[in-house]
Amino acid sequence: MKTVLVTGGAGFIGSNFIIHFLKNNPGLHLVNLDLLTYAGNPGNLKEVEGNSNYTFVQGDICDRDLVDTLFSKYTISDVIHFAAESHVDNSISGPEAFIRTNINGTFTLLDVARKHWLNAPFEVKEGKKDNRFLHVSTDEVYGTLGAEGLFTEKTPYAPNSPYSASKASSDLLVRSYFHTYGLNVVTTNCSNNYGPRQHNEKLIPTIIRKALSNQPIPIYGDGMNVRDWLYVLDHAKGIELAFKNGRAGETYNIGGRNERTNNQIVQTICEILDKEKPAANGKSYKNLITYVKDRAGHDKRYAIDATKIENELGWQAEENFESGIRKTIAWYLIHLKY
Repeated sequence: MKTVLVTGGAGFIGSNFIIHFLKNNPGLHLVNLDLLTYAGNPGNLKEVEGNSNYTFVQGDICDRDLVDTLFSKYTISDVIHFAAESHVDNSISGPEAFIRTNINGTFTLLDVARKHWLNAPFEVKEGKKDNRFLHVSTDEVYGTLGAEGLFTEKTPYAPNSPYSASKASSDLLVRSYFHTYGLNVVTTNCSNNYGPRQHNEKLIPTIIRKALSNQPIPIYGDGMNVRDWLYVLDHAKGIELAFKNGRAGETYNIGGRNERTNNQIVQTICEILDKEKPAANGKSYKNLITYVKDRAGHDKRYAIDATKIENELGWQAEENFESGIRKTIAWYLIHLKY
């Protein structure tokens, strides 16, 4: 049985991926390495705790001895790398953790994989020919867009925050291990994810949480920043396709083709909550919307062109924003206990 190492699998995207992947691939063993920092929640993985093909290891991707031990103990055949510091505000106030985890951690994983899978540059060890390293990244590495245009896989990198700069650096390390050593790598860059199990600090959970607790709903600046929103299960399916069928050394952009301003997001959520869980005071949750000082270096617009993964791998987003946000709100209404 092949064993896949997933890093950061207790986080939002990683946990949704693991639940989907184990259900879809019963013939694989999955080892989840997660440090369980503030963003990692073991409760995200209750559904797979009893699965005999699932093993959880609490540990740091920067700990080379630990990563090396896992590769040896489980004969790791593949890596799917989610683990990252990802909250932009935190990268502004404390960038060091982002450099350590996102750059040094990715380097550690790549270099241990190189040691275990290759004898020398472009000389693959026997039985390791199909081993693959999939790196999960973000559209934020491309910087910001004007009112028109989309990010493609050929868009030059122009990161504008310590977070996006650290992810851009990790992407380039992955690229270098393909071109220098011949390591079998694939990178995916995604647009903004939303859905069940997202950390409370992110925009959509914050809007839902603040509304239901009758607190001001903070929206940065004028609320006109635009993001392309991708339902997390659609992203998980795209990652699985890129992992299984993507071409070595290639990058695949995964986006939902669902551009919305932050104003549209908060208005939509408030309208749904007004119907599904009306406020006790009888007022619309829209009355709680509060504009706050804009984030430093706040990119104006992101939007991804997903044509490459659609055409090459047959991926298609199954949820539009209207269907995905209703599923998301329904999940939070249950799990936030409101």
